[in-house]
Amino acid sequence: MSTAITRVFDLLKYNLDNFPKPEFISGKINGKWKKYSTQEFCEVTDNLSRGLTTIKIGKGSRVAVMSHNRPEWNICDYAIMQLGAYQIPLYPTLAEHDIKFIIENAEITIVFVSDEAIYNKVKAVAKDLKHPIKIYTFNKVDGADNWQELIDAGKAKPEIDLETYREAVKGEDILTLIYTSGTTGTPKGVMLTHDNLVMNFEKSAIIFPKEVKTALSFLPLSHIFERMISYLYVYAGVSIYYAESMDTIVADIQEVKPNAFSTVPRLLEKVYDKIMEKGKDLKGIKRGIFFWSLALAEKFDFKNGWWYNFRLNIARKLVFKKWQEALGGRIVVLASGGAALNPKLARIFWAAGMPVFEGYGLTETSPVITVNHFGATMFGTVGPVIEGVEIKIAEDGEILTRGHHIMKGYYLRDDLTAESIDKDGWFHTGDIGEILEGKFLKITDRKKEIFKTAGGKYIAPQMLENRYKESPLIEQIMVLGENRKFPAALIVPAFPALKTWCDKKGIPYTTNEEMILNEQVIDKFNRIIATLGTEFGKWEQVKRFALLAKEFSIDGGELTPKLSFKRKVILEKNNDIIEKIYKDAENYKG
Repeated sequence: MSTAITRVFDLLKYNLDNFPKPEFISGKINGKWKKYSTQEFCEVTDNLSRGLTTIKIGKGSRVAVMSHNRPEWNICDYAIMQLGAYQIPLYPTLAEHDIKFIIENAEITIVFVSDEAIYNKVKAVAKDLKHPIKIYTFNKVDGADNWQELIDAGKAKPEIDLETYREAVKGEDILTLIYTSGTTGTPKGVMLTHDNLVMNFEKSAIIFPKEVKTALSFLPLSHIFERMISYLYVYAGVSIYYAESMDTIVADIQEVKPNAFSTVPRLLEKVYDKIMEKGKDLKGIKRGIFFWSLALAEKFDFKNGWWYNFRLNIARKLVFKKWQEALGGRIVVLASGGAALNPKLARIFWAAGMPVFEGYGLTETSPVITVNHFGATMFGTVGPVIEGVEIKIAEDGEILTRGHHIMKGYYLRDDLTAESIDKDGWFHTGDIGEILEGKFLKITDRKKEIFKTAGGKYIAPQMLENRYKESPLIEQIMVLGENRKFPAALIVPAFPALKTWCDKKGIPYTTNEEMILNEQVIDKFNRIIATLGTEFGKWEQVKRFALLAKEFSIDGGELTPKLSFKRKVILEKNNDIIEKIYKDAENYKG
């Protein structure tokens, strides 16, 4: 009889029974693959669980993992949860004050860290904490306790009966506390249960057909999207391979040749931009075929007839086969989340034979609310709801949702929980949207990000930003203008693409700092902004902008760990530049 999955850790027995394999979860560290078979993974996990009981970890204990993606992350995750303890993921890039807040707020007693740099970061925080913590490292670090000590301690005590611990864990019990950095304020601990995650991966599994056998993973496991997807892969019997880093991803894709991966739109945009650069360098008939294929791809639809499909097959053989090879050549499906995917890009990837499914959700919804899939996809939307989930649009346009995916609440913050989940169980997402054709959800903006100009007009910045980002010369753009006469923007150019453009125009490229002051460069950006803004109302169009030499980043404090803008921080940091934009406009006599 097959194992019933009522708690996330039931996935391990389920895999041993149904899909035991030599390569279950693998990770690349320092250029070498560390591969765990299903059997070995489960044995190490059980030994770690036993080892944790020897230092008094049990039901309700709090254990954190602060590491980049690697199999040890998952081993800790399962080892902690099958004892009924809460696993609390910490982003490796967290600032020290956030680490301190989370450790104290969640009453964490043990932190697993990956390497020396993170060990030193947590150790520096530990001396100022209200309670003592133990730190264990995955890599060997001089003077630090290593996680292998706990595994060995567990191995030495086979008599510890883990089944007693497992049986005490129920589906409604808390599995994890995930602290959302949010774009403002203090981190909030989202309480997610086993039920939340089990139902979410079971109902989201529709996105992966049976042909998916291998997956590459590179989005952070500390974020609920990739963590849930990792459970989904395990549920579907898919082998997981962790890329070494974002810098090695191209090489890792070629090595693994995955059938699937989850991504954020920015990565797909970069793949597309690189392909476009190569296309523009082609000459003669090859160039003609490339741009003919691209024009065809932009018109991709599910209702296209035989004549379109006949031409598309030719384009796939001549052009898109090479695109597929750039992503390993075996892609069956790509899952996109975290931000809006440009519909044009989605059509192009579908036409190229690499279907992209866009979904939507939040940490508080564990995370999937809606997702496109082979049975129902509509470009420009985030798909229909998954089974067991409801959505409705409030009078002010806000998306509300309820069902098995809604969190238990914010940890120790009943006030915030009551603000976000109403008495009828509807969770208020803070996003604005509409429902098309009775079932497809389209996100139009963040409720909190919509602003009003001095003229009383409402501006939805994300829609503008997504349109302007279609230019290969724009890496990042933030539209602003609350209580101002007109919308303006801060733009970070895509500097490698800008350098290529300068070379073609015979403009000597010096430094990024100098190039953003170059009149020809500024003129080029003026034309981009003017051209791409035409479909918007006059009051919405960006009238002025400033070019910035440095990218917004997590380390710089301008981005959240899932790469959303911390708009307040960006506005504060660039206040002088913004004031100059509006002052120059007032003084302009042209």
